Amino acid sequence: MKQQALQSFLDEKAIFYEQPQFIESDPIQIPHLFSKKADIEIAGFLTATISWGNRKSILKSAHKMMAIMGHAPYDFIKNYQDTTLPHFVHRTFNSNDFHFLCLGLHHLYNEYADMDAFFGQLAGQNVAEKIHHFRNFMLASPHEKRSEKHLSDPLKGSAAKRLHMFLRWMVRSARAGVDFGLWQSISPSELSLPLDVHTGNIARKLGLLKRKQNDRKALEELDLVLRKMDATDPVRYDFALFGLGAFEKF
Repeated sequence: MKQQALQSFLDEKAIFYEQPQFIESDPIQIPHLFSKKADIEIAGFLTATISWGNRKSILKSAHKMMAIMGHAPYDFIKNYQDTTLPHFVHRTFNSNDFHFLCLGLHHLYNEYADMDAFFGQLAGQNVAEKIHHFRNFMLASPHEKRSEKHLSDPLKGSAAKRLHMFLRWMVRSARAGVDFGLWQSISPSELSLPLDVHTGNIARKLGLLKRKQNDRKALEELDLVLRKMDATDPVRYDFALFGLGAFEKF
């Protein structure tokens, strides 16, 4: 497929999938349960953190998280103490990991107005560096070593799919009714695609990506191609690539 035809094809698919109906089967439906910025941030971050594996299982686990938090994420985090959470397991993520994230978020919201403000004070750094600093801030809270795997570090070579997905949710425009457009600290033009099995495989089939591993180098390679297609909003093609893989088995 020639470049112009390929871009037209992906433009069409991005528009087709970035519709409110997309929310019905996607983890982004969890933060859409809320209307206040801090509730959306917290629900989005926690949901993104457990977003791997079967989507029905992800949604079931995320709803359970919200129930544990009394369906009031911000109030729960602001008043969180070093207490034992109810039993919770999602694949390799457990109650201790949940507790660690709650502690980290409690400290963040005590020091900053919200997560947007935290990322805003990192002006001048690229998104990978901002994620790295966010991870370090969270890791300053007491935690088990095993919990660190749930917060990937792009500066250590990870594609950090779940954190990039969370940023997409918070940063991209709400115009299409899917993402939220809540943050001012990061521009959509800075975002990187949430690279996973679906998007990676489709990108390779379409000739957008040559590297075989789904790591940071692959993400940077794909970013360059997508920014040539749309420098202001390259990550909108996440809808096209994911939709082709997950729904169309392209």
